[in-house]
Amino acid sequence: MTDEASPPSLFSGPAAASSRPAAPIGDARIVLPNVPVIVGGLRRAAVFTPDGELDTLAPAAAARMARGAHPIVCHMPATATRLGCAPFYAHDVLELFAFARPARFCLPTPRGLCSALALTIPNGLEEEAQALIACVRALLVEISQFHRRDATMARGTAWAMARGGWGWGNSVLAALGVHGEMPHRTNVAAGFRVWDHLPEINDFYPDAPPANQPVSAAEARARLAELLGDNAEARPQQADFSAALTAAFAPRDQQGTPHMVLAEAGTGTGKTLGYIAPASVWAEKNEGCVWVSTYTRNLQRQLDSELDRLHSDPIEKARKVVIRKGRENYLCLLNMEEAVSRLGADPRQAIALGLMARWAINSRDGDMVGGDFPGWLTEVVGRAATVELMDRRGECLFTACTHYNKCFIERAVRKSRRARIVVANHALVMVQAAQGGIEDGSLPTRFVFDEGHHVFDAADSAFSAHLSGGETAELRRWLLGAEENGRSRARGLRRRAEDLITSDNDAIDAMDAILQAATCLPGPLWNTRLLDGMPHGPTERFLALVRAQIYARCPDASGPYSLETETDPPVPDLLEAAVELEHALEILCTPTQAMIKALTTRLDTQADELDAAMRLRIESLTRSLERRILQPLTAWRAMLDALTEQTPDDFVDWFSVDRIDGRDLDVGMHRHWVDPTVPFAKSVAEAAHGLVITSATLRDGSGDAERDWQAAEARSGGIHLPSPPVRSVVASPFPYPDITRVLVVSDVRKDDLAQVAAAYRELFLAANGGGLGLFTAISRLRAVHQRIAPALDDAEIPLYAQHVDGMDVSTLVDIFRAERHSCLLGTDAVRDGVDVPGDSLRLIVFDRVPWPRPDILHKARRNAFGGRSYDDRLARLKLKQAFGRLVRRSGDRGVFVLLDPMMPSRLHGAFPEGVSVERVGLAEAVRLTRQFFQQQNS
Repeated sequence: MTDEASPPSLFSGPAAASSRPAAPIGDARIVLPNVPVIVGGLRRAAVFTPDGELDTLAPAAAARMARGAHPIVCHMPATATRLGCAPFYAHDVLELFAFARPARFCLPTPRGLCSALALTIPNGLEEEAQALIACVRALLVEISQFHRRDATMARGTAWAMARGGWGWGNSVLAALGVHGEMPHRTNVAAGFRVWDHLPEINDFYPDAPPANQPVSAAEARARLAELLGDNAEARPQQADFSAALTAAFAPRDQQGTPHMVLAEAGTGTGKTLGYIAPASVWAEKNEGCVWVSTYTRNLQRQLDSELDRLHSDPIEKARKVVIRKGRENYLCLLNMEEAVSRLGADPRQAIALGLMARWAINSRDGDMVGGDFPGWLTEVVGRAATVELMDRRGECLFTACTHYNKCFIERAVRKSRRARIVVANHALVMVQAAQGGIEDGSLPTRFVFDEGHHVFDAADSAFSAHLSGGETAELRRWLLGAEENGRSRARGLRRRAEDLITSDNDAIDAMDAILQAATCLPGPLWNTRLLDGMPHGPTERFLALVRAQIYARCPDASGPYSLETETDPPVPDLLEAAVELEHALEILCTPTQAMIKALTTRLDTQADELDAAMRLRIESLTRSLERRILQPLTAWRAMLDALTEQTPDDFVDWFSVDRIDGRDLDVGMHRHWVDPTVPFAKSVAEAAHGLVITSATLRDGSGDAERDWQAAEARSGGIHLPSPPVRSVVASPFPYPDITRVLVVSDVRKDDLAQVAAAYRELFLAANGGGLGLFTAISRLRAVHQRIAPALDDAEIPLYAQHVDGMDVSTLVDIFRAERHSCLLGTDAVRDGVDVPGDSLRLIVFDRVPWPRPDILHKARRNAFGGRSYDDRLARLKLKQAFGRLVRRSGDRGVFVLLDPMMPSRLHGAFPEGVSVERVGLAEAVRLTRQFFQQQNS
């Protein structure tokens, strides 16, 4: 069920006519809905009726049946997409799986369900339709065997979900032994009250500062040998890599002069264990913590798994290893409580909230982005009661929250204070550095940045500023709370602060002034007013003129894509509006500073009276006022001043309208550093004692080794440090010339999508699946998908596509990894997030050379970093990263094809030494691809 779907009539008891008994399996409690099963394919659908008849229909006919039959399906949104219809109400087996096996993984396909349930894997749509019935039966049997405590809570949850219209309600309640009305002793609400079932958090105080003992190369090699075990194959490159990193763990000799190691480790080196070895030795010897930072969720999960080698005891690992993400990634228990409190007004929400509660009670850490939360659950039941329960607006009440001592986020924060290894991500590390430190104001002294080629992009995002409608409206919401309706959970500054300042008149006056000044920011429906030409207040007036300038200056404002233009020269009245807005923001800054001063004074004057919880709340509120108000306001005022003066040389300013399919979503002014590694070096690197930046693709492939290292130092911030980084390179152990081929197709016009689609079709067929298609634009991806789907369907090659299938990237990659003969189409997010060892990925087809988009920001950087050579470097690195997806472990083989006859030879350095780039026609490329795999399989 989704937000858009309409359920049938409300629950009418387990004996309702919509249920049918299952085939005898030894338990009369197992009943199935009396509805058909529908499995959608690319050009046909399989239908399995309650009478046992199996048929195939055209997608349109199956869609007509689905709208009134409430069928059993697997992943309703994806099924609707395959049938070419709007979402419909269905009995989604994934909902049943989420209820029966909360916080456990399965692929959201019939084959994936069967694999998770240890059932026979079906082959073809017809078998998949029949298999879904077997999955339903297996899950209902599991539910009927819940142990007593879980069964008691599950009954109450299922009862409320059934009353909310859950299609599985009758079947689940019957499996739980409920016939007729619920027993009076059953607490229906108990299963939704997640917080009642979570343990209190132990209070972890920070350790003393770590010691400064170095790690020797011999110690790193010895620890690596322990991690690998006695039977591991010899990998001298991995041991050399591990030894080289010890330079980053030497004691610092001078403040602001960290030891940086730039380490390129070719694919297959085993760099994860390679850096865990010296990092874990240093953490143990010095009783300190090393933060390991990644760019993608996939690598965070991989790291978590690899750390089992370091700590085989789960209890010890839970104490010494912490996975950290930003607050916006975790379930907020207060948001959950407020959503549950509204169930009486809208019982239908019980379906999604019941599944969320089942997950939260069983979750390891409450992480909803890459943890044990199934990403497909949001797609199946909607956003309102899933991802919107995270604290994405920074409205945490901290110790004022009744759930503070059970909070998932707080648990991770406190555990990280005593951990030896924290696995974080670049975004969290950068944002915390930009804000002056982690939650207690401190910064780690040792970092390992894996996927180091993304440091530049992560810093670019963290240290930029955006004076946009969305950002300013969000600040108003943070200050004033919900204004548009009574259902919003936005709490506002008054609720967060009033009990802290009840006896402080100065703080009360300052807060009142802040809330009054906040009305200068865009209010609800600001975007509609801009479109209608009726802005209200100084921020909206400024944004309206910005929008007018963009539409006046852009050569093609009628297209579907986002628009941008330079800030100079301004349209009439824009400078006056900027001055007015800057003055309004100054008025907001003044009482904010006064409130911070009042709170800081209280911490000093009442130091002997405040208990620890109250002190923590005051400190947290002070940091929030600084970070959420003063820091953005300072940046915005500087940007506005530049409109009347001049943008500093270190920055690039521009105006933009963000659009999706031609619809305006946001408008604003943007400021980025020309070189974002400047603030990275200052805020992160110089504050640390040592850091490792590692990747398989740190260096460019220009052919000039010294220039390639200089480029790596520039993109990592090493050139801004007082002492040069230590350079290390370890080659991949893979014999690429023997196991890969690189083909550039010379006779396909990249601007003719019919030709491009034909090339993808024939290459995917030649490889018999296992193909990853990469695109530089979403529109090109969709056009190719539409053209090649029928032929792949005829060949029984499953085809999945980002921006088409209604699933998030990580789910699509998981499916692609599991289905050996499937193909996947995607853009940059797929290229960066794919880790598919084995035969499931054996062919990569890139639609054209990935030249950087020539926008205003890129043009400024191009001028600063070397002109055409900068473009070449970026394109080579993207090609290098894409090629790196092809061979992930020993035994992997594959073909890389680029459909761009304009591929210049100076980009050939993107590929490993010894791999020749062959320019061939499409027919020859197809023949060579087919021949390559036939030879490998012979």
